[in-house]
Amino acid sequence: MTALPLLLSDLDPVLVGIVVVMLAFVFFVYLFIRRTLSGFKEGVNQGRGK
Repeated sequence: MTALPLLLSDLDPVLVGIVVVMLAFVFFVYLFIRRTLSGFKEGVNQGRGK
């Protein structure tokens, strides 16, 4: 099991930073779209008088 520390030591910090930023961006886009769609659904339900 000596390959794992070797693999972690070979990672480029810039590449890790880029991947973290991309994952955070995707997560926040997901949250934004979910909030927008739930607000839209709530508005449609209020418009119907429910």
